[in-house]
Amino acid sequence: MSVVPESLRLQIRERAEQRCEYCHKPESVEVYPFHIEHIIPLKHDGTSEPENLAWACFQCNVAKGTDIAGYDTETGDLTPLYNPRTQPWGDHFQLHENGMIEGITPIGRVTVRLLQINASEQVEIRLRLIDVGLW
Repeated sequence: MSVVPESLRLQIRERAEQRCEYCHKPESVEVYPFHIEHIIPLKHDGTSEPENLAWACFQCNVAKGTDIAGYDTETGDLTPLYNPRTQPWGDHFQLHENGMIEGITPIGRVTVRLLQINASEQVEIRLRLIDVGLW
């Protein structure tokens, strides 16, 4: 188990602009604390270096667990999950007016599905935030 020092946690949080780097939920509206997330988990020889760390909401972090890939339902190919350190969010995801985040590439689709980004409660929160201009 790797403990991430508080100074590094703050650096990762600020770099993410206090938003989940997967679903983009702002930290300020979340009940549960956000987590330092290992993009490549320690179990898969990932490190606790800044280039392997992301700021993640409770829901995305728990859903991701130690996953690093999944099968894309359209292509059937084993596909890596989105990496917020090396891939621009907008290249893989699109937010729709109905609050749904669409994966527009295999990486986006696998990430949306495995992280349950469009779970009904997540979409409801997203819609409320859009309505009040916090998204």
